[in-house]
Amino acid sequence: MKPYRAIVATALSALAGAAVVVPVALSTPAQAAPPTPGPIVKLWNWNWNSVARECTDVLGPAGYSAVQVSPPSDSMSKGGSVWWDIYQPARYTLTSKFGDENAFRNMVNACHAAGVKVHADAVINHMTGQGSTSYGGYSFGKYNYPGLYSSADFHSPVCGINNSDYRNDGWRVQNCELVGLSDLNTGSEYVRDQIAGYLNKLTSLGVDGFRIDAAKHINPGDLAAIKGKLTGSPYIHQEVIQGDQEAITPSQYTGIGDVHEFVYGRKLKEQFAGQIKNLQSFGQSWGLSVPSDKAVVFIDNHDTERNGSTMNYKYGDAYKLANVFMLAWPYGTQRVYSGFTWGDSEGGPPSANGGFVTDVNCGNGQWTCFHRQMSGMVGFNRAVAGTSVGNWYDNGNNVIAFSRGDKGWVAINNESGSVTRTFSTGLPAGTYSNDVGGGTVTVGSNGSASVTVPGKSAVAIHAGGVRPTDPPPGDATVYYATDWTTANIHYQPTGGAWTTVPGVAMNETACTGWKKKTVALGTATGLKAAFNNGSGTWDNNGGSDYTIGRGVSTVKNGVVTANATSPCGPEPSPTPTVNPGEVATSFNANVTTSYGQNVFVVGDIAELGSWNPANAVALSSADYPVWKVTANLPANTAVSYKYIKKNPDGSVTWESDPNRSFTTPASGTATRNDSWR
Repeated sequence: MKPYRAIVATALSALAGAAVVVPVALSTPAQAAPPTPGPIVKLWNWNWNSVARECTDVLGPAGYSAVQVSPPSDSMSKGGSVWWDIYQPARYTLTSKFGDENAFRNMVNACHAAGVKVHADAVINHMTGQGSTSYGGYSFGKYNYPGLYSSADFHSPVCGINNSDYRNDGWRVQNCELVGLSDLNTGSEYVRDQIAGYLNKLTSLGVDGFRIDAAKHINPGDLAAIKGKLTGSPYIHQEVIQGDQEAITPSQYTGIGDVHEFVYGRKLKEQFAGQIKNLQSFGQSWGLSVPSDKAVVFIDNHDTERNGSTMNYKYGDAYKLANVFMLAWPYGTQRVYSGFTWGDSEGGPPSANGGFVTDVNCGNGQWTCFHRQMSGMVGFNRAVAGTSVGNWYDNGNNVIAFSRGDKGWVAINNESGSVTRTFSTGLPAGTYSNDVGGGTVTVGSNGSASVTVPGKSAVAIHAGGVRPTDPPPGDATVYYATDWTTANIHYQPTGGAWTTVPGVAMNETACTGWKKKTVALGTATGLKAAFNNGSGTWDNNGGSDYTIGRGVSTVKNGVVTANATSPCGPEPSPTPTVNPGEVATSFNANVTTSYGQNVFVVGDIAELGSWNPANAVALSSADYPVWKVTANLPANTAVSYKYIKKNPDGSVTWESDPNRSFTTPASGTATRNDSWR
């Protein structure tokens, strides 16, 4: 945390109110569990309902290992006008501007069901510097938090951190007030108990890890003592900003947990503004502050995107390419950042009703939703884990390529013109999906491939991303998810011109909820696209348009899925014959389960196929924790069915219970309520 304005510290009298002191569960100190292979995504200032939906629809299917969420504790309220009020906690109850405790619990459960861990941003160095009322309606003073802390629980005598202290006086950095924020005496056992109690409350709700805000301003011995009071083994990563010749260094905190590597993003900003050929030797020798096995690395975060020390979403293609490099390069635990768009560096996220954050809409231009653009690279990152860099290529300027063992290969073109050449990929022969922009790459028996990398773009392929056949050359079949009655696709083939507004009608036969159009691309490798309803309503991906490659692609909720299968399934079979006196009926399946991405398979009905996962019907999580689906079946028919879980590697896990069965009624709807744990 590093607020970018001086916070006026006003001493306030004790005010009436009550706070909950969370009981502390003591345990034997344990080593923090390492993160699951795969990158973290930071959904900054997203409310809990939006995080839950994103875990189900995007993060889990993409393979993100964990989501880092904003501070869940109650905080002083600035009514939504700023972002930094959430970094001034007023008490440790879960009544933040992102939702209440029930919404938080549901979010954690939904993310776990999707296979995504949850890390909470924990603000434990300080309390507030201003204000008197929290988002939860709690009254407080700067050194008085009724039922929780009094003036005796803060460092005394009160002092402020001076800029010169960072080099000359580490004690003051850790014991004086950061920009006027009331500095907790973390050497006090009582304070340690309250902090540990709060963190243990979060782990009891399923939280898997913590990002420790302003860890640099807490003595490492105090942090170690607090960690020793925690239940379980939550993964800990700490905000310790590396500064030139400073008394407090990131290496002092590696014994407690991983550390945020701030130098990483600064260095990549320099290279992508210069010559990325130099990245061949990128690593700790470049002056990075902690070794790879202790580093959480990122291109930007909520502070650095605003202070100019790193790139941010406004850098466009260069920012995207830097993230591609991060996810492809073997250093640290990678974290992708997604926040909201901003003009005022202090302005808060979209909110209503006194500052409570509204649901995220990735199509209205108010949220970056950048992590969705990296979904393909998440699979690459997982596939290449543990491999080394090989087959390095650079053109002496701003085009590089390298392999990761025999598991993956990437080419990054930070120049304006396209590059076509034969690269050594190190991969076995086959046709691989491009993880960045769609299309495929064919690798020959000698491991080489002729590849065109468009300007300011990248191509990445990985083992496991092999397709049995190439998509039809020159065609892009686009499925667009929408409830519009009519839809048009307005597009520009690579190197070509845009269609005339509003574009071309998506009038090919699809299915409910989807519109379809096949675009003949000729020699073009893909297209840019936006969608509209013909009456002035547009979806242009927040102003960035959609990048779509050859073959079949789906566009849903702001996410392009390349090399997809039809969301409408295979061509429909003929309508089953209904005997006289029979009518078609519906079957509602409701299942409560801790598994994500569930489907059910119906057998024993000739018209629906045999016991085959390819015939599975997806369950919807719209009413989580109950998953639902409706299927139309013949009347008076005996039905057997099972639930299966689709795994990230494409395999499936069948439930071990006996087949479930029933007989459809003569008319109407049959509803089944099941549980699978």
